[in-house]
Amino acid sequence: MFSRFTNIINALQALDKTYSNSEMVRKFLRCLPRSWMLKVTAIEEAKNLNVIPLEDLLGSLMTHELSMQRKDDDEEKEKKKKKIVALKSSLIEDSEDDADDNEELALITRKFKKFLANKKKFGGK
Repeated sequence: MFSRFTNIINALQALDKTYSNSEMVRKFLRCLPRSWMLKVTAIEEAKNLNVIPLEDLLGSLMTHELSMQRKDDDEEKEKKKKKIVALKSSLIEDSEDDADDNEELALITRKFKKFLANKKKFGGK
């Protein structure tokens, strides 16, 4: 996103439209998605946006992004562990379902055998 922003700013500079550092910082913060609004608010309140260089802002945002990714990775690992436990418990339920399936299969087999026996009695092929 930063490279797109830089390309747009450079293209505007080629057209003789220049922005001050504080304007670029504010515009960059405004274009961040909603998931970043908490971080944007924290930066706006904690730092002076008229003084902070755009590179420092980018570094702060990248650090925040890395910590968010680590947190997401940790949550995924916990979910995978929980899935294994869920699979173990569902295997027990599956074995009960298999018993029900076996009973149904046995019933269908008996009925089919009776059907074939009745068909032979009446001369069917």
